[in-house]
Amino acid sequence: MRASLDTNAIIHFYRADLQNILFSFFDEGVFIYEQIRNIELEHHGRDILDKVYAIALAQTIGAYSLVTDDTKQGGPYMSLLQFDDDIMPFTFADVLILRYLIGNCDAEHTVAYFDAINEKSDLNWSLRSQVAKFIRRFWKNPYRQEDLIWMQKLVADHDIKVKTKFSELQKLI
Repeated sequence: MRASLDTNAIIHFYRADLQNILFSFFDEGVFIYEQIRNIELEHHGRDILDKVYAIALAQTIGAYSLVTDDTKQGGPYMSLLQFDDDIMPFTFADVLILRYLIGNCDAEHTVAYFDAINEKSDLNWSLRSQVAKFIRRFWKNPYRQEDLIWMQKLVADHDIKVKTKFSELQKLI
């Protein structure tokens, strides 16, 4: 899978020294907008423009997904969910949960990685709430039918025992 990353997403993974998660999970390529090399244009000076560029870059390079921490209305995550677009938005928590579900990581490491990225990012997210959002998005109340179908295929392809996996994870959070 290929992914485009917004500025903050890549910084969160790097600050937690977990960037290898991105490069191993998105094995077909991780694309980063040139802005990262420019020290985030004077530290978030063009933050809104960065979000637009992240979506545009994902569309231009044919990326299948966009990793972002901007989940507010109007941000790239919600915009991609609400519009008819082939790009799948993920948060860093989504990436960690997906790695766990397909067996690339155990529950303990998933929790530890979440905590490390969350601490370095100052987002103050809770893994429990992120898991709940993930379950809502992909099973209970998906924004897009394509997300449900994608998840059903992922579960079938990897023979994932979803209830068992989430039960194991819930014990740790």
